[in-house]
Amino acid sequence: MPRLTTKNGTEIFFKGWGKGQPVVFSHGWPLSADAWDDQMIFLASRGLRCIAHDRRGHSRSSQPWNGNDMDTYADDLAELGESLDLKNAVHVGHSTGGGEVACYVGRYGTKRVAKAVLIGAVAPVPIGASAMISSKIVKNSTLKIYQGLPHGMCSIHKDQINTDLLAFIQA
Repeated sequence: MPRLTTKNGTEIFFKGWGKGQPVVFSHGWPLSADAWDDQMIFLASRGLRCIAHDRRGHSRSSQPWNGNDMDTYADDLAELGESLDLKNAVHVGHSTGGGEVACYVGRYGTKRVAKAVLIGAVAPVPIGASAMISSKIVKNSTLKIYQGLPHGMCSIHKDQINTDLLAFIQA
């Protein structure tokens, strides 16, 4: 199984399928990279390179006592991108993974990032004080609200999410 050993000695499991523009997935708590299999299969079969990792403290990655915070999660994501030499990547995060992606972009900028997708992201949640305002502040952003869909929409409504992800990536 592919692994990255971070500068602080934590082993991060990751998997990757396909070729083309990279799409990097960050999962929610307490899930693993496997939560993204439906999206990875869909997008990889359409010419994209899909990469998902198990966040530190989750599943096949190390279970360190320290570093279980958004800044360190973002650092791990940056090291993964550097080790795989990812460029022009689309970062997709759900729940805690959305916070990880937002923190990553905030700490490391957009040098390696083409686009970012936050799905039911953790912070700052309620929508009126976060997504509604952020979508007006972030240049070229798109806000899509899925009325009535549950937090687990990526699994339960995967066909709709997959179609929308592909359209956003290709736009």
